[in-house]
Amino acid sequence: MQVISGKIEKAKKVVLYGPEGIGKSSLAAQFPNPIFIDTEGSTTELDVNRLPKPSSWTMLQQQVEWVKHQGGLYKTLIIDTVDWAEMLCTEFVCAEHNKKGVEDFGYGNGYVYVKEELGRFLNKLSDLIEVGINVVLTAHSQIVKFEQPDEMGSYDRYQLKLGKKTSSQTAPLVKEWADMVLFINYKTYSVAVDDKAKNKKHKGQGGVRTVFATHHPAWDAKNRHGLPDEFPLDYGQIAHIFNNQAQTQPVVPPQTTTQTAPVQEQPVSQSIAPPPQEPVTQPVTNNATSLDPSIPQSLRDLMSQNGVSEEEIQVVVSQKGYYPMGTPIANYDPGFVNGVLVGAWVQVFGMVQDFRKNLPFN
Repeated sequence: MQVISGKIEKAKKVVLYGPEGIGKSSLAAQFPNPIFIDTEGSTTELDVNRLPKPSSWTMLQQQVEWVKHQGGLYKTLIIDTVDWAEMLCTEFVCAEHNKKGVEDFGYGNGYVYVKEELGRFLNKLSDLIEVGINVVLTAHSQIVKFEQPDEMGSYDRYQLKLGKKTSSQTAPLVKEWADMVLFINYKTYSVAVDDKAKNKKHKGQGGVRTVFATHHPAWDAKNRHGLPDEFPLDYGQIAHIFNNQAQTQPVVPPQTTTQTAPVQEQPVSQSIAPPPQEPVTQPVTNNATSLDPSIPQSLRDLMSQNGVSEEEIQVVVSQKGYYPMGTPIANYDPGFVNGVLVGAWVQVFGMVQDFRKNLPFN
């Protein structure tokens, strides 16, 4: 057995959360050489590198794989925000099981499936840590009633906004996964009483944006780097944590092609059988405008991202007997599009590649 002593410098897993508009994205943009996956399209005013807004869970996972294989070109991947990513995850789980909503599973099973799928996604993000890429998840906060078992009464506290019901499952999962959970909020320095009001209303005074780095009854936070309990919203307060990574992190040699590893999805009830092959992914450029705009966006983005034509989709679909050749993709049933073509995109793209190999000029 080999004994390993001392600190091991690795990339960091960071969660930044707080109310909307407080500066989470701006703080994340100051991390080393970042690239954004903007799930909600809110970084348009930031001068940053970003990938197209993912329109499906499958597309989001392909983008993560693409960043992983860029050979150290980027040092930080930022998913802004993880609560919007969770909505894509929920849509995928529902489509996979042919359900209209997560409540349709019954007995809370839908939330369990969402937790398991999100857990697999966090494992995929951990793979980026192993190749030296920091991962930052931004999230909105929500105020919930909290009651400790050994205390009388309940009180309000801030938590990750990952859904009212799923917060008991996915929020703890994200917090456990992270090395650092930082809560950002406006610090109230005093509370004044409005004597003119009929019921003497209390008003908070002060509004300095503050980062809270340790756990408190009123919010979730943690860090493993000896940060102070609170400090101003300034990247310089945490920059030292990332300054020593360049010499200690491994660098992955860049690939000669832009291929990404296939996204492993769970079997779909209408599964397409051929074995998965690696989809060619170029998420930095988006040629979806060359496709029929009436095609659902989640499918159109995957087709554009992987260079798949409408005719190739029609051929694959007709070969499996779902729709006759020539049926416009816009006329496909939405459940079929989301549950089969998008949900099992890796298998679909594998069939497209097989079709290309059998063309006469190949």
